[in-house]
Amino acid sequence: MKKIGYLVITIGFLLGSLVVVLDKELVPWNLFIRALVVGALGVVLVRMGERRQSRSAGKLSANMQLIESSLGSIVENITQLNAQKQSINTYDVRHRIDELFIEDLTAFVDSRQSIAQVHGIGAYADVMSCFAAGERYLNRVWSASADGYIDEVNAYIDKAREQFAESLEKIRQLKADAPPLQPAPQNSGAGD
Repeated sequence: MKKIGYLVITIGFLLGSLVVVLDKELVPWNLFIRALVVGALGVVLVRMGERRQSRSAGKLSANMQLIESSLGSIVENITQLNAQKQSINTYDVRHRIDELFIEDLTAFVDSRQSIAQVHGIGAYADVMSCFAAGERYLNRVWSASADGYIDEVNAYIDKAREQFAESLEKIRQLKADAPPLQPAPQNSGAGD
C-alpha cells in the first residue's frame, strides 16, 4: 500500500505541476485542487501502509522482545554502575553513561509504541511512567557528573536504577499475563 501511496503522491504532484504551467496568465484552480486531492490521497495511503506495517504481529513481537532486552541491558548496566559509583571519578560518570546507555535507550524509545498496541494504553502509561522517571534521573546524574556533584550523582544513580528495574518488572509482568500476541483494539480517535 505504501508503494501505491507514493505513486499516487507522485501523480498528484506531476498533475499539479502540469496544471500550473498550462496557462501563464490564469491557473485553472478546479484542476489544481483535484491534483492536490490526489496527492493528499497518496499521503493517506502511505500513512495507512506504515500503520499496518507497524501493527503486524511479527513486528510487534520483535519490538516487544527488543523492549524487554534493552530494558534488561539498561538495568544490568545501571546496577553495575551503581555498584562501582564509589570507585569512579565523579566527572567520568557522564562518559560511562554515554558509553553504556545510549543504544539501549534509543532502542527502547523507538519501539515503545508497541506496548500500547499490544497491551493497551494503560499498560503503556504504567511502563512509560517508570521509564521516564528513570531517564530523568539518569539525565540528572549526567548533569551532576558534569558539574562534579558527587552526592547527587550517587543518590540519583540508585533512583534511576529503581525506576528502570520497576519498568522492566512491569514489562515482564505484562508478558507473563498476556495471551498470544495480538494488537490491542484501537480507538478511532484523534491520535490515529
